[in-house]
Amino acid sequence: MARQLSEQEQVRRDALQAIIDLGINPYPPETFDVNVFSQEIHDNFNGENYKEVSLAGRLMTKRVMGKASFAVLQDAKGKIQLYVNRDEICPEEDKTLYNKVFKKLLDIGDFVGVTGYVFTTKTGETSIHVSSLKLLSKSLRPLPIVKEKDGEVYDAVTDPEFRYRQRYVDLTINPEVRNTFVQRSKMVNAMRSFMNESGCLEVETPILQPIYGGAAARPFTTHHNTLDTKFYMRIANELYLKRLIVGGFDGVFEFAKDFRNEGMSRFHNPEFTMLEVYVAYKDYQWMMDFTEAMVEDVALKLHGKTQVQVGENVIDFKRPWKRFTMYEAIQHYTGHDISEMDEAALRDLCHELHVPIDETMARGKLIDEIFGEKCEPHLIQPTFITNYPIEMSPLAKKHRTEAGLVERFEGICNGKEICNAFSELNDPIDQRERFEGQLELGKRGDEEAMMLDEDFLRALEYGMPPTAGMGIGIDRLAMIMTNSNSIQDVLFFPQMKPEQFD
Repeated sequence: MARQLSEQEQVRRDALQAIIDLGINPYPPETFDVNVFSQEIHDNFNGENYKEVSLAGRLMTKRVMGKASFAVLQDAKGKIQLYVNRDEICPEEDKTLYNKVFKKLLDIGDFVGVTGYVFTTKTGETSIHVSSLKLLSKSLRPLPIVKEKDGEVYDAVTDPEFRYRQRYVDLTINPEVRNTFVQRSKMVNAMRSFMNESGCLEVETPILQPIYGGAAARPFTTHHNTLDTKFYMRIANELYLKRLIVGGFDGVFEFAKDFRNEGMSRFHNPEFTMLEVYVAYKDYQWMMDFTEAMVEDVALKLHGKTQVQVGENVIDFKRPWKRFTMYEAIQHYTGHDISEMDEAALRDLCHELHVPIDETMARGKLIDEIFGEKCEPHLIQPTFITNYPIEMSPLAKKHRTEAGLVERFEGICNGKEICNAFSELNDPIDQRERFEGQLELGKRGDEEAMMLDEDFLRALEYGMPPTAGMGIGIDRLAMIMTNSNSIQDVLFFPQMKPEQFD
């Protein structure tokens, strides 16, 4: 059944047919050679250069005034004004085409290619004097019209629902959105360069896994028809990267797509990107220095300084970052020393502090909830939280001097965790006991408890050297580096409830 067209869409379909009837292909197969972008012209035009330019992009405005017209072309780098004179772009016998096509049948949103030379108008506007114009693609849907009222700009693309579902329109109407993703790409490239220069090898590990592990999270499940086997979308790539350390690599890293079947918010998307790195013969203290050096380097490459504006705060990534132990942070922000509290005492404290909990939560989870509710929101400047209780960290090595703790840190910035790291547990007997403890939590109803991975334990039994590992959330770091309020703003296509089409 054909979709019902709006009145505006029908007008454009009629224009499309009229163009075809004139013998013009509205979607020509030929290439169109571009030799310059709009921003380059604005930056470098000196009144004498750019005598022969060729640009392509969308028509964003059009003002027809008899045989002369002005328009605005938007390309990948910005916008520039076009001056179109009928007598110059059309041979005598084709002037009717100008009247029919440019004046009446070309619409806002159409892709065109133009050639000509650059000049400055009487009003001082750098413009293209068009000598030829070619329709490259006809737009059959009208772009939302940006409107102003009382100095306020509003349009359909200020609606997040519209923007995230139709990112292709958002990118067209809101050019600053494009810059967010350019900055994100530069951030990832800076991190990759830092990793490569450190001597680590970039690798790839499976997304479909027979056993999920490496984090506390609920997985997505799927089924492999040929193998007739249940598989999981990975929640983390940690256990596979550590297998590579067992295999003899001294340093490996991966930019990994992970998937967690849990809540959605402005900080959470079920599909997200992590950078994970594992380096042999190092510990979590070394990894803290490595992490802050990398993030400082990213800030400098993106902003030319270590200070980054994030909302109302200026966050400074200059080393060294502040450091608190987990127990110190909780005591500092709540006034309570929890270091000797058992599960019952922690449960009572949660009630006293009005921290939401449930019966499935054991000691480690209770501590995590207290920290998340009462400490994390206060940590705006980059801060490392170290030395976590063993119950919270089944993959981390026991602390070398502090009983009941592990060698772990999290990097907190702008009130949210951005990275997590350990001195990796490489004792296979201890690791088995930790996994078995996770199974018991699962029996209590903890849906995020880890599974027991026999193959990973077998790998550890062959021997894994002392290793430091770290995972950093690319999306959350991108939010900070681009001053974005929501994770959806740094994902081209964030997950949303499927749209219903008529």
